[in-house]
Amino acid sequence: MVAKKKVSFLISFLLAASVLGGCAKSAESTSQKTLKDNKVIKIGVTQFVEHPALDAARKGFIEALKSKGYEDGKNIKIDFQNAQGDMPTTQTIAQKFVSEKEDLILAIATPSAQAAYNATKDIPILITAVTDPVKAGLAKSLENSGSNVTGTSDNLPIEKQFELLKKLVPNAKRVGILYNTSENNSEIQVESAKKAAPSFGLEIVTAGLTNVNEVTQSLNSLMGKIDVLYVPTDNVVVSAMPLIANGCFSKNIPIIGSERGQVTQGALATTGIDYNKLGYQTGLMAVEIIEGKKPNEIPITMLKDMQLVINEDAAKKLNIKIPEDLNSKAEKVTGGVN
Repeated sequence: MVAKKKVSFLISFLLAASVLGGCAKSAESTSQKTLKDNKVIKIGVTQFVEHPALDAARKGFIEALKSKGYEDGKNIKIDFQNAQGDMPTTQTIAQKFVSEKEDLILAIATPSAQAAYNATKDIPILITAVTDPVKAGLAKSLENSGSNVTGTSDNLPIEKQFELLKKLVPNAKRVGILYNTSENNSEIQVESAKKAAPSFGLEIVTAGLTNVNEVTQSLNSLMGKIDVLYVPTDNVVVSAMPLIANGCFSKNIPIIGSERGQVTQGALATTGIDYNKLGYQTGLMAVEIIEGKKPNEIPITMLKDMQLVINEDAAKKLNIKIPEDLNSKAEKVTGGVN
């Protein structure tokens, strides 16, 4: 009788172990499921404002996905939302993506990235065109975000721009900077410029603003005080580049830009980055997440290649002769000059 009870207990134990083992395997199988297993992957794209640099980053992102077999309307569905430079709208967009349970979010520019991160700590977030993800509170470090965020930064050494400025406008002493006082990305760049300026014999003169409607007034406040205007990767300021270019040309003030799109809109030159390539790099990271990696397993990176771009129309209008050592290696563009 005792022997039968022991046998019965042993059989029950083995059956229970078998069931538990099956559950463990099932749980393991579920945990290994990736976004790639979805029939259609939903990607929410939130962009702070429309201008050439951010548009190029978005296009590069989509191109990278397509190069790896992920195409909108086939196996991915992209929901593109633009905040039109309005901070509260970035939050509304982020909350929309969370409520609609997007599989992945691409946040273009710092305000959109911060809004997305505030809205969710679960959905993977790819960022791009964010100057300092750590200071923006999106990551603990570039090597490991420690969060649901990864992507690319458009941070570049201001020293490169000042070197270019001194070659093109050697007698310049005072550099004006227009910037949005409510954008973390812009404040970081102004701080960097102020630290670097003395080494080049330059003085920084700033004018703050909070929206596009204040650009003309802020720009006028700099006129008569500066020799050159430097335009950072400030989303509000960059969206008003045609207006800024016309204002500076009327006073014969050269503009040094921070990226290619600004030069095509009237800035004299830049040593900057290609935002299409930056977005493409971000898109390849998105593929890694779709295929199983976690955001904190992918370091936040920057583009190493710098791009020298010169606007020939602007140089001619300002009567600036481009040194041969720059002229021979620069990409030449035209436009932005009335």
